[in-house]
Amino acid sequence: MSHATAPRTDTRIQEAVPTIHYQVAMPQPETHLFEVTLHLANYPLPILDLKLPVWTPGSYLVREYAKQLQDFAAFSDAEPLPWRKISKNHWQVETKNVSKLTVSYRIFANELSVRTNHLDATHGYFNGAALFFRIPGWEKQLIRVSIIPPRPEWQVTTALPADEQANTFLANDFDTLVDNPFEIGCHQLYHFEVLGKPHELAIWGQGNLQPQRMISDITKIIEVEAQMFGGLPYERYLFILHLFSQAYGGLEHKNCCSLIYQRFGFRAEDKYDRFMQLVAHEFFHLWNVKRIRPKALEVFDYDQENYTPSLWFSEGTTSYYDLLIPLRAGIYDAQTFLSNLSKEITKYEKTPGRQVQPLSESSFDAWIKLYRQDANSGNSQISYYLKGEMVSLLLDLLIRSQHNNQRSFDDVMLKMWQQFGSYEIGFTPEQLQSVIESVAEMDLSDFFKRYIDDTEDLPFNEYLQPFGLELIAENEEEPYLGVKASAENGREIIKFVEASSPAQIAGIDAGDELLAIDKMKVTASGLSDRLKDYQPNDTIQITVFHQDELRTYPVTLTSPRPTRYQVKPVANPSPIQQENLTGWLGVSVL
Repeated sequence: MSHATAPRTDTRIQEAVPTIHYQVAMPQPETHLFEVTLHLANYPLPILDLKLPVWTPGSYLVREYAKQLQDFAAFSDAEPLPWRKISKNHWQVETKNVSKLTVSYRIFANELSVRTNHLDATHGYFNGAALFFRIPGWEKQLIRVSIIPPRPEWQVTTALPADEQANTFLANDFDTLVDNPFEIGCHQLYHFEVLGKPHELAIWGQGNLQPQRMISDITKIIEVEAQMFGGLPYERYLFILHLFSQAYGGLEHKNCCSLIYQRFGFRAEDKYDRFMQLVAHEFFHLWNVKRIRPKALEVFDYDQENYTPSLWFSEGTTSYYDLLIPLRAGIYDAQTFLSNLSKEITKYEKTPGRQVQPLSESSFDAWIKLYRQDANSGNSQISYYLKGEMVSLLLDLLIRSQHNNQRSFDDVMLKMWQQFGSYEIGFTPEQLQSVIESVAEMDLSDFFKRYIDDTEDLPFNEYLQPFGLELIAENEEEPYLGVKASAENGREIIKFVEASSPAQIAGIDAGDELLAIDKMKVTASGLSDRLKDYQPNDTIQITVFHQDELRTYPVTLTSPRPTRYQVKPVANPSPIQQENLTGWLGVSVL
């Protein structure tokens, strides 16, 4: 049957290919409103569906970007078109006998994070998922984006290739549009070359960073990670850095990343090292998660959660490497690496939720738990970043000890890249386990069952011992109460009560206002010192306001708990242990 005689349906009309062109203006940036105009030409269907994503890849929470959309309108030759809203993020426009139309709307942008939009008098920044509609059925079409800066001195920076028209850029498809944030303003822009490819660093905000030192160290990180995977899978890469007060975060993309860091967090070496770990983490993601990604994320569903039990590998393994990469790049030494690792292990060991939530479940439930912390989160869940990092450490040490450092988790990453990432084929949990087992040359079913699918404690010392290291717990000086408190608007607020702790057993609740111990005023900052005046098994009277009601609870303190965990060299390491340590960290004696 010919196309001429075929019945007309809502399937795509093969001869008609719409052109999609977005214009983004910000005529009054102080209002925090992006003005977005969608120009569609050659549109063949009687109904236009428009859907704003509810989340953005790399940040696993439904963020409801549509809540920031206002002033929706649709026109054809200046004539209004009928439209209706179908659901929270779904609009429909009647386009019968209309092939050329314009849709306009505004997006409120006043949340400065790597996953949202921010517009003010100093700059504009946006992520595609939080600004642009997806047109179902036409996701693979080329999309043009034109930016109209509010002032002539504002420049436009993105990793998308430029079109011939000024401030106009091309995205091959909707996924690519979502994957390339924009920075617009008077930011500093630095150009540098690594391994023959151009790189850029865009910096918005003021701070105490030294750009040339930063670029030198970023270059080292790029070189180390490129060597690990056999080259760079892009032609150009952009780092966008926002400097802000008390901020931290990053979001990965295929050809760029967005970073946010505290503006005066670069002078102290430990804070500078933490920033370089953030860079190493987000850059590592251009392989692990942007290209090596779970099957559930092979094709993004922008309308709802995309569940996978494998975020422990996508994020946790990346967290393990963000500790290792700066060491390999010479940014810090082995002692600093072990100090940073000790801090991570301490966070893990001091999270009661590790005994409640399995790692695979933590990955799967990211959408409802990790980004939605409450007073009980520490008792009921464990971060897939944190425990995934710990599990990756154990697997790396296991492979190294089994193969005399001739193999490591690096080989797992390279094999995952060769089998899945380079082709952008999603992997299943079973395929991931199979690749790790093939590198280790051993059955890891028991390991996965105990440490990934169950909540058994991780045996750090068993895996550290072949490398001449041991994990040592250092106890607190004060007896154990089981609360965390902080000053908040002039009040001392209990923020967390550990499960089965003396405080919880007595009835103290998160949210209570801490007032006194044994009728003497106590502050959050002075709580630890006050407890040092008591012994285990002492019963003290803790007075609080509970929902504005004055209450006093008798609390019986128990034995001190570990306050931190330290990875330290064993006494008199054997030659084999020294050799193993050298293969892992590049030093034989610490």
